[in-house]
Amino acid sequence: MSHTFDPTILREYDIRGIIGETLGAEDARAIGRTFGSMLRESGGERVAVGYDGRVSSPMLEHALVEGLNAAGCDAVRVGLGPTPMLYYAEASDRDIDGGIQITGSHNPPNYNGFKMVFQGRPFFGGDIQELGRRSAAGEWSDGAGTVEDRDIVDEYVSRMITALDGIDTEALEGIRVGWDAGNGSAGPALEKLVARLPGEHHLLFTEVDGEFPNHHPDPTVEENLADLKKLVSAKSLDFGVAFDGDGDRIGAIDGEGRVIWGDQLLMIYAEDLLATMSGATIIADVKASRALFDHVERCGGEPLMWKTGHSLIKSKMKETGSPLAGEMSGHVFFADEYYGFDDALYAGVRLLAASARLGKSVTELRGAMPDMINTPEMRFQVDESRKFAAIEEVKDRLANSDAQVNGTDGVRVNTEDGWWLLRASNTQDVLVARAESDTQEGLARLMDQIDEQLRLSGLERGESVGH
Repeated sequence: MSHTFDPTILREYDIRGIIGETLGAEDARAIGRTFGSMLRESGGERVAVGYDGRVSSPMLEHALVEGLNAAGCDAVRVGLGPTPMLYYAEASDRDIDGGIQITGSHNPPNYNGFKMVFQGRPFFGGDIQELGRRSAAGEWSDGAGTVEDRDIVDEYVSRMITALDGIDTEALEGIRVGWDAGNGSAGPALEKLVARLPGEHHLLFTEVDGEFPNHHPDPTVEENLADLKKLVSAKSLDFGVAFDGDGDRIGAIDGEGRVIWGDQLLMIYAEDLLATMSGATIIADVKASRALFDHVERCGGEPLMWKTGHSLIKSKMKETGSPLAGEMSGHVFFADEYYGFDDALYAGVRLLAASARLGKSVTELRGAMPDMINTPEMRFQVDESRKFAAIEEVKDRLANSDAQVNGTDGVRVNTEDGWWLLRASNTQDVLVARAESDTQEGLARLMDQIDEQLRLSGLERGESVGH
C-alpha cells in the first residue's frame, strides 16, 4: 500500500491543489495516514481537524480523518471555522499533539488544501517533502484511532476577548467598526465575537459560501475592499476590518477609506505593544516599508527584517522570543499574550485595543504615518528552473558594486532614493518585485534598477500575476 501525490500540490508552506484534477479524497486519506504515522513516531497521537467553507472541504475532511485513524491517531473534529480556530484548538490543549486545517485560503473556489501544525510548530518545507516521500514508499503505521467532535467556537471567542482586559470600557463603548468576512469561514465566529465586543458593529457577508458570490476573499487586493469602504463611508464608522477565506490574514481601512496595509498595521500594533515591552524584537518580512522599521526603533523596539512566509516567521519568533511579527500579506502574529500564530479575528480585536490604549482613532494613527511612495507587490512569471538562479545572479553582480544589499530573502537594495526588492516566490514560478521612495522620480529610478538587473539576467517584468 502506498500513494503518490501530484508533485504540484506539495508546496513550501502547505499542500494545495485543484479538486478533481490534482487533489481528491485519496490524497486526503494518504495525508492523514502519513501525517499520523509521523506524529506517532514522535510520540503524539491526538490531532485536531478543522475545515473551511469550500464545497469540497467536508469530503476531504472525512477522508483525512479516515487516514489519521488508520495510522492509529485519534481525531478531534472541531468542524467548520477559520484556520486560527484550528490553531487555537491545538495550542490551548496539552492533550492535542497536532492539527490539520482543510482550506484553500484565498485561492479560487475549485482549489483546496491543508495547513498543518506538528507538536506546536509549523509543518512545512522539508516536512511536506518528507510526507510525500513516505506516502509514495508506503511507510505507514497501523492502528485504529477514535473520532471525537468538539465545539470550541465559544471558548475560542472568549479567549480572543481577553485582549481587551484592563482597558477602560468607556474608551471602547463609543467605537464603531465595520467587518467583512467575505463569505469565508470566519463568518460564524465573527458574529459571535462582535456580539460580545463593546461598541457598535456592522457586518458584511458572514454567511459561509464557498463560491464567494460577493467578492474574492483576499483583503490585500484593494478592489476586494470596495464593499467595506462603502459601509464605512455610509455609516461614518471609525474603521473597517476584512478577512481572507480562512481568517488568518487581515485587511483594514481607516474612517476615510484609506487602506492600512500589513506593514502599517504592524506600526500600530508595535507602538501599542512597545509602550509596555520596551526593547522587544519586532519582526517583519523583506517586503515591508522602511517606515515600519524606523517606527519600531523610534518606539524603543528592535526591528528585525526576515524572510517572507508565515511558517518561516513563526519559526523566527520562537528563536528570538519576539512578541510580535507581521507580513505585508496581512499575516500578523501576537505572542505577547497570545499563542504566536496568525489570527486575523484576534488582530481585529487588538486594533480596537491599540486605538483605545493609545488614545487615538485608527484614522489618526493612519494619518500620522509618513507618505511613502511605493509600488504594490509586482509578481511576474519566471520559469521554475530560473527563478532562484536569477536572484543569485543579481546578488553576484551587486556584490561587486558599492550597493547596500540585504540578502535575507532575495535581494533588498538600499539607495539614496529608497529601496527596491527582488525575490523568488517559494510557492509559485514567479519573481516578486517592490520598490519604495520619498518621491515619484526616485521611484522611477529604483524601477529602472530592477529592470536593468532583470535585463542582465535575460528577463523582463511581464504582466503581474495573482497569488
